[in-house]
Amino acid sequence: MAEVTDPPSAAARVLRVLHQDPLATAHPTRNDAVIAAGVALLCGVVAYADTAMRPDALGWTLLACSTLLLVWRRRHPLGVMSAAVACIAAYQLLDNAHAAPVPAAILALYTVAATGTVRRTVVVGVCVVGFAVTAMSSNGVHRALDVLRTSGWLVAALVLGVAVRNYRKYLAEESARVGQANDRKIAEERLRIARDLHDLLAHSITLIGVRTSVAAHVLTVDPDRLDRAAIAEALDSIADTCREARAELRTTLTVLRADEHGPLPDLAGLPDLVRTAEAELTVDTDGAHVPPAVGAAAYRIVQESLTNAVRHAGPAATVRVRVAAADGALRLTVSDDGRGPGAGSATPGFGIVGMGERARSVGGTVRTGPRSGGGFEVTATLPLPPPPPSPRAPLPTLPPLTPLPPRSPEAST
Repeated sequence: MAEVTDPPSAAARVLRVLHQDPLATAHPTRNDAVIAAGVALLCGVVAYADTAMRPDALGWTLLACSTLLLVWRRRHPLGVMSAAVACIAAYQLLDNAHAAPVPAAILALYTVAATGTVRRTVVVGVCVVGFAVTAMSSNGVHRALDVLRTSGWLVAALVLGVAVRNYRKYLAEESARVGQANDRKIAEERLRIARDLHDLLAHSITLIGVRTSVAAHVLTVDPDRLDRAAIAEALDSIADTCREARAELRTTLTVLRADEHGPLPDLAGLPDLVRTAEAELTVDTDGAHVPPAVGAAAYRIVQESLTNAVRHAGPAATVRVRVAAADGALRLTVSDDGRGPGAGSATPGFGIVGMGERARSVGGTVRTGPRSGGGFEVTATLPLPPPPPSPRAPLPTLPPLTPLPPRSPEAST
């Protein structure tokens, strides 16, 4: 069943009109035509109500032309205002009802202020008021004073137009800022997904490739004396790695489909990870509290380091992983005694870049490079939150005071 929503209130409609660009609406010309018809009706009522100075046929024509021009006021604000001022000036010189064309003049000036710069608005306002005072001064000083009194409405229209223009500009800038922020979040999320998939698939595929090479080597070295046990062991390890990769990929996809607070790998999974890479592991966290984000970053950094070691260090290399908490930070060291990633001709990837990004996401750093005695080493330092303050020891309680015995009169004498 479709959800029934209440229609927007009148205040909501007014705010929506103020927020949106009039030219970006569905039917801007039609909307302006409706507004111009309303202004024309208002001007006609005011002119007809003034029985002493009711316009003649020419006056009604000029008044109608000044309001009809408002249909194109947003597309050609200066041209419409100039033509409207010319019609209104001729109308006023014929000594018709002077208050009748004021609504049309106010709307034309408002449009100029709402669609132009402040400098243009000031220049137009001064020119219009000056022209009106000069033109009406020919009919007497009292007519010029009437125009000056009426010019307050014109100035108010200009001020309102500038305010609306600034407000719409502010809303446009805020919308652009929010759009940029959303684009940045999307880019960061895509980068995070790319890191997760890279760390997951690169490690598993590298192990599968190495063990496949071992099986192929056993098959081709001595076909007459086939070592079936070695081949079976290599194939079993490949199958185990595929199952582990499938399970971890399912977990990653579950996290991506749910939210960012789903299950994350942590230090508890390091033994299984290191065992699959046939490396040595030493963990000494000394009971330090490792937040989930830091544990996930440490797991992925170790995973990528092991992937690089298996891929580049050579088949006989020894890989050591050490994890220790000291001085308010979790320190990871993954080292090998092989020839290191820089010695071969392997195609460079995004592993080291991803390790640096993961460390920076929790405020840490990563250093990579060859060891002095040969091989390669990755060292990461991930800050840990300070331990909670220990409860303060309670203050010792004093024994209750024993009241003194009352003094006897003999003692006081």
